[in-house]
Amino acid sequence: MKKRPRRRARESALQILYQCEVGRSDVEQAITTFFGFQWPDADPPPELVRTFASDLARDTVRQLPAIDPLIADTTERWRPERMAVVDRMILRIATCELLRDANTPPAVVINEALELARTFSTEESVKFINGMLDGIRRKIADKSTTTEATDTTGG
Repeated sequence: MKKRPRRRARESALQILYQCEVGRSDVEQAITTFFGFQWPDADPPPELVRTFASDLARDTVRQLPAIDPLIADTTERWRPERMAVVDRMILRIATCELLRDANTPPAVVINEALELARTFSTEESVKFINGMLDGIRRKIADKSTTTEATDTTGG
């Protein structure tokens, strides 16, 4: 079964961010390395995959100061740096998408994150990530509702 381009792009973004984290490289270097030397297919990646993955990886790194506190506030016992690397990267990517992309429904973002966890992590991680992202989604929605209420009341 052929994977949809955005799913393939999310998988690529995860691999790029994993390389950044484990290899201690910057995101631009990881993007170049991944698409130049580590792309698993014989054919080069479609432009949609390359662009979506690269933008998602860059945006995730750029938004870490907002993403990691959201993750930390949602979990009661785990700071992001104590989580399994793959789980942390999946949470970061999905949280980035929840923050940046109002056109993608939160349920789709969460489902895609769960598919990443099924592919790259464990069944226990799928449950953990599902609960975390539902909590993060609610926090983002609550903050958005509060911001909109403040904007409409002039506060």
